[in-house]
Amino acid sequence: MNREDMLARLLEQAEDEGCDLVTLRAVVEEASDLGAVRVLARMGLADDNAHHDLAELRQLLSAWRDAKASAWKAAVGWVVRAVLALLLFAIAVRFGSGDLVR
Repeated sequence: MNREDMLARLLEQAEDEGCDLVTLRAVVEEASDLGAVRVLARMGLADDNAHHDLAELRQLLSAWRDAKASAWKAAVGWVVRAVLALLLFAIAVRFGSGDLVR
């Protein structure tokens, strides 16, 4: 018996006998499982390699986040160095060392 048949039988049982809490929970659980299977199939993740594909995607996302953080740190480092170099140059000019630069 597949999931669609199970869900259909549970719905028939709920209609015939009335819907008690156990039947209602079973209907919800079967409908949820069936929906999850359909979503995974539509996304192309219903095969046996889906777990490995998701693991690869997680590793790729982690590597992207690490690279992005490193790029920001490098950019901030360069900006700080440039500001400090300009500040040092301004101090040198202020104290009269500007003649050495010309």
